[in-house]
Amino acid sequence: MIKKEALLFGCKGALGSGVTEVFRNAGFDRLYLFDINLEEGSTANEVWIKTGDLSDAVNAEKAFEAVEPGQGRLLFLFSTLGGFIGGKNIEETTAEEVSRLISTNYLTNFNILKEFKKKVMASSGGSAMFTSAYSAFSGEAGRAVYGASKAALSHLVEAVAEEGREYGFSVNAIAPYILDTPANREWIDPDLIETLIKPSETGRFILSVFDNYNFISGNIFKLKYRFRDITTDLK
Repeated sequence: MIKKEALLFGCKGALGSGVTEVFRNAGFDRLYLFDINLEEGSTANEVWIKTGDLSDAVNAEKAFEAVEPGQGRLLFLFSTLGGFIGGKNIEETTAEEVSRLISTNYLTNFNILKEFKKKVMASSGGSAMFTSAYSAFSGEAGRAVYGASKAALSHLVEAVAEEGREYGFSVNAIAPYILDTPANREWIDPDLIETLIKPSETGRFILSVFDNYNFISGNIFKLKYRFRDITTDLK
């Protein structure tokens, strides 16, 4: 019998917390939860792993030590990891901020993808999903470095999707615009809140891609907004 196991990086964040609950009810045989703010432990079908700075290749390799590959296993991974610095034109942006965004948005996920690909190559196949951003598709004033770092991640996803074809390994990314998180609710127009995509909805979308991992690969899925729920007006 094929076993399905999922890995979730950034499980304690606003997006990760919502996706975690969806994954917990998705019937995975084992769920690995990773976060820098997580206490280590385990239950019957969950393993909790406290990570270091995953832009360090040594820390990334260590984080994957608990994941056992093998024939008869399908592995699925979602990374929420990334960072944001915006609102500055390039003459106001420091070299340290550039380095931080490239490290957080690109290098961290590069290391995760590198280690995960090794596990999938030793298994029966699998899929990975990363978190890019809507800003990766076009230039925006004040977001030059942020958008560029996410565009680099998107390019990585598309390239490794091609590498994964011979191993039954698909790679995709989501590109959210504004998600429905507590931090975003503090500044957005209240009338627009119902148009924001919820973390739980994001989780269900990711699962739908994983369900069809054998032919959905190399895509950067734009998640700009959700439709207003008209069913409430019909009651």
